[in-house]
Amino acid sequence: MGLMRFIISPPDRITEEMAQQAYLCGMDRVRWKAWVRWQAGELVIQRTVVESGNLHIPWVVEGYGLLTLSTATLRERPEPYLLPLELARGKIGQVRNQLSEWQMLGLVAPEAVEEKIRAAIRTFGDAVVAPQGGPASVALAEEALRLAVDAATMLAAVFCEQALAVRRRGTGKLTTLLGADLGVSPLDDYAAGQFLQTFNAAIVPMVWREIEAREGKFCWDVYDQQIAWCRANGLTVCAGPILEFDQRCIPDWLYLCDSDFDSLFSFSSEFVAAAVERYRGKVDVWISAGRVNTAEALSLTEEEKVKLTARAIKLTRALDSAAEVTISFDQPWGEYLARQGNDFPPLHFADALLRAELGLTGLALEINVGYCPGGTLPRDPLEFSRQIDFWSLLGVPLYLSVAVPSSSQPDPLAQRRTVASGGTWTPADQQAWTSRYLPLFLAKPSVRGVLWSQLRDSEPHSLPHGGLFDLRRHPKPALRQLASIRQAHLK
Repeated sequence: MGLMRFIISPPDRITEEMAQQAYLCGMDRVRWKAWVRWQAGELVIQRTVVESGNLHIPWVVEGYGLLTLSTATLRERPEPYLLPLELARGKIGQVRNQLSEWQMLGLVAPEAVEEKIRAAIRTFGDAVVAPQGGPASVALAEEALRLAVDAATMLAAVFCEQALAVRRRGTGKLTTLLGADLGVSPLDDYAAGQFLQTFNAAIVPMVWREIEAREGKFCWDVYDQQIAWCRANGLTVCAGPILEFDQRCIPDWLYLCDSDFDSLFSFSSEFVAAAVERYRGKVDVWISAGRVNTAEALSLTEEEKVKLTARAIKLTRALDSAAEVTISFDQPWGEYLARQGNDFPPLHFADALLRAELGLTGLALEINVGYCPGGTLPRDPLEFSRQIDFWSLLGVPLYLSVAVPSSSQPDPLAQRRTVASGGTWTPADQQAWTSRYLPLFLAKPSVRGVLWSQLRDSEPHSLPHGGLFDLRRHPKPALRQLASIRQAHLK
């Protein structure tokens, strides 16, 4: 069994929660199953493999708050590593490599970016030669890390600006979809007006629990209204997920089939067929199945998840050959792997389904930033860029399903057992995140759509304070930011 040790100075630099979110992975970015101990200023990680790897851990960076950072590739050794120094080394190497890669593709980096990198390298060198573990070495390493994150953020902004300019040079405004989930009740007139000013697409959820509350008795009224409204207003219609094995989506009667996979397979196939047949020709993008890699509401094996997902894809394609067919993956970095020990990391799961040639035409990545457990850990824009590029290697369009909290307070209408974490969230923080990251997503040619997964906090919803309208039905600043982004870049 492999063992790696990291010294953290001062010992209260991280919390127990941050320590438990630390993980190791290899060159393929697959998270290894590991056991983490945090005691007396030392982080000890045991794992089942002994190869060299990268440590990823949430870390508070001055001026940025909590970010998940990575070391460079580290080998096992008897002596512990000084974690601040290794995080600085990892971020500097990542920024330099990304700069070189983008320059080969034609990016013109301003002198300010290169000077920031040089400053980070000089400060890192001072940290290396200072007495290891002493206050001077730690302070210098922290400053080198801050400078490297500055450089990463600046570099991502430069890429975003130049990539958007190149994309728009040939086609004018982009055809990328910008949408939001309509929820399970019709919009009032004010919300509908705000929606149409902001979005060119809409997600019509197919919540099995609401549609078939009693076995065999379907109620489509709300979804009929929503799809008719979308079509009347020229919105691109994304519908689904049709299958989502989440507690808030599964009808109560289906739990009787938890130990009977054949019946579960039959009922789920009937529901997929009913939904697609009803709205065939009225939906542009089907999300056949959602959160297929993290479904926990039923005791499904990974093989059973694959079978259900494959069946949903095949049925959707067979019944509506004109529409795009996608599925969604939760936590695309695979944060859940350490506690579940799955055999299929999310990217490998997606690759297997694509190779099976079932008719899958795109993938959706669910990015719920700032939620714990079950969310995506906060990362800087450069790391988001790298992850999108990694998934783009599969060669199909990507849809990014996004949610960010606007408050850290308890949310009485939230249905998922998760909380906003990583600091204190406010409406201004939600807006700032949107302003920084959404243009970056649009700059990626592989991103076909960016879809906000929650519209209103005033009706039962999945994530605490993740909507664009608050509990009093007032629009949040992030909604205005999205409208501005659409006006600037999208048709």
